[in-house]
Amino acid sequence: MARPKPWHVDDELWAVVEPLLPKVERWVRYPGRKRHPDRLVFQGILFVLHTGIAWEHLPQELGFGSGMTCWRRLAEWTEAGVWPRLHQALLAELRAANALDFSRAAVDGPHPGVKGGPKTGRSPVDQGRTGSKHHLITDATGIPLAVTLSGGNRNDVTQLIPLLEAVPPVRGKRGRPRRRPDVVLGDRGYDHDKYRRLVWALGVKPVIARRGTEHGSGLGIQRWVVERAFAHLHGFRRLRIRWEIRDDIHEAFLALGCALICWRRLVSLP
Repeated sequence: MARPKPWHVDDELWAVVEPLLPKVERWVRYPGRKRHPDRLVFQGILFVLHTGIAWEHLPQELGFGSGMTCWRRLAEWTEAGVWPRLHQALLAELRAANALDFSRAAVDGPHPGVKGGPKTGRSPVDQGRTGSKHHLITDATGIPLAVTLSGGNRNDVTQLIPLLEAVPPVRGKRGRPRRRPDVVLGDRGYDHDKYRRLVWALGVKPVIARRGTEHGSGLGIQRWVVERAFAHLHGFRRLRIRWEIRDDIHEAFLALGCALICWRRLVSLP
């Protein structure tokens, strides 16, 4: 049996996605052209995310609708807040399955390539090239909890608090939703006493490597999970280079990528 394509949406995933989509009623008197099915359009969006293909080159024979139809539906669903809610729902499923570990979190912020957009800036470490940064926080096992976007000229440490605050409240168990990890791990790029105090103020213990000290602290043994998560996230070709001018569309792809990583982990559970 042939392995399904990564952009194929099975019934189980669609059962999670469909209730989050805004309902659009057709006009009775002047209904106009019938709206292309949401499930097929969602697969078209996933096709672009996985392959990195330009919208206008989306193959019509796949039946996903035109590239413009998929882009408009992506913008519509982004405005409705679908992708963060999808990510949050899947995190709750993972927590209910005891597959989410808040005992510690890890953060990192590498540079993707960039073609344009407001949240860009000249990188101080990449020969002054204009770029954006993806900032990611994962749980202890590498499940993405939140991702943010900034200009390439922003220091990683300035995005530490926004990243922690971007973690949604995660249900899945009785009692209050879980939002904060017990500990956050960071490399020397996050070394600043001011931000250590701010992290403590959120009720999180910062474990961050100090500049000017020898390597070999052992943090890398625990932080590799966020680097692996970035490898998975940038495995989606649309995220390797930022093609979107609009920040919200690129951020939509980031949130959708995180949600799909969570879904893969969920379906792989015994």
